[in-house]
Amino acid sequence: MRAVLQRVTRASVTVGDEVVGRIDRPGLLALVGVTHDDGAEQVDRLARKIAELRILRDERSVADDDAPVLVVSQFTLYADVRKGRRPTWNHAAAGAVAEPLVDAVADALRDRGIEVATGRFGADMSVELVNDGPVTLLVEV
Repeated sequence: MRAVLQRVTRASVTVGDEVVGRIDRPGLLALVGVTHDDGAEQVDRLARKIAELRILRDERSVADDDAPVLVVSQFTLYADVRKGRRPTWNHAAAGAVAEPLVDAVADALRDRGIEVATGRFGADMSVELVNDGPVTLLVEV
């Protein structure tokens, strides 16, 4: 499981004309990708990283600051671009595998008392954000 974590002052996800997820105060945008052998262990480790990494202002974490997280599925994090000009998606898990695991990451964060907004799995989403810092990390668990 991979995630790109971006410290943001605000972020939102729109599908068509509908805002489906939004955070309006400083927190994190978590773009989450799933591969074939991911499961509950990876979900728990990623949720812990998202909640506890000290990447907010003053070396604080989401858990320290009661900061929100916007979780968005991102299968393209498993693109293979080593050959040619066209990415392959062989390492990305199919939707039937990935969707429940992305949902489980969001639920695991909520279980920690964190405010979570989400995108819409499989939809053509427009993601808007104001990157704070900028701080952007790639996390692999």
